[in-house]
Amino acid sequence: MKFNERFAAAAASRPAREEMPDATVPATLRRNRLGGDTPPVRLPQGQDRVIAGGVKVRAFVPDHVDGVYLHIHGGGWVFGSADGQDEKLWRLAEQARLAVVSVEYRLAPEHPFPAGPDDCETAARWLVDHAAAEFGTQRLLIGGESAGAHLSVVTLLRLRDRHGNTGAFRAAHLLFGPYDLSMTPSQRLFGSKRLLSNADTLRRSYELFTPAMGAEERRDPEVSPLFADLAGLPPARIVVGTEDPLRDDSLFLAQRWQATGAQVQLGVVAGAMHGFTLFPLTITERELRRERDFLATA
Repeated sequence: MKFNERFAAAAASRPAREEMPDATVPATLRRNRLGGDTPPVRLPQGQDRVIAGGVKVRAFVPDHVDGVYLHIHGGGWVFGSADGQDEKLWRLAEQARLAVVSVEYRLAPEHPFPAGPDDCETAARWLVDHAAAEFGTQRLLIGGESAGAHLSVVTLLRLRDRHGNTGAFRAAHLLFGPYDLSMTPSQRLFGSKRLLSNADTLRRSYELFTPAMGAEERRDPEVSPLFADLAGLPPARIVVGTEDPLRDDSLFLAQRWQATGAQVQLGVVAGAMHGFTLFPLTITERELRRERDFLATA
């Protein structure tokens, strides 16, 4: 909570993200790491490559590989990149013995829905077909943070509904995702508190990602997975903080996911704001350990 106060105080001196003109959002925010004002660190362990359909991915492959984690980055579908979290992803790869493949999906507003989901679906299908040959294992996992958590669920639903595949991915790890783009109560009621995300920034992100849609259209299950039939999805770990406008999204999704009979771990982090794992906090280190343990044993 002390960190939240410092963050809000510092944010008060900067332009609000939702007030930036469309052309400024990509130029300003895509250049920097999601949680700060400096460019991310690119590690030599990251391998950039182009897979089927021209989709770009960044892979981290440790010496010992027991599975493949398809990582989908956050950033409100508007910013962020596959090379924005090299240090975290390489550490996860080594500690959990996973090949981590992060998707460089197309971003709004230049590429609105369904471009980003299409790229994530392509990457997932490529892993289903090629993981054994590329990485020596068919044990696949999926997950991401914020918009990446949303895209992870959308990808699992597309694999099931479009390709009849419900068993390829063994587990999903979903950090503070938006699952109802028509806005859950916690989103609408959060107000304009200057934390990493609030009601205003979420509304603006939805307008950029789905520019031709109103609230009712955004309830389409292909856009808002909270309204989808969740049968046949794998075990999941769903995490959110109590100071996150997306709190209800995780609570509601966990309840509906569990109602299908699938195993669900729900983590609610007291005092944590949206995107807390991007910052050097004690609760971040604890959460990253839990993420590693879940993915290593799923």
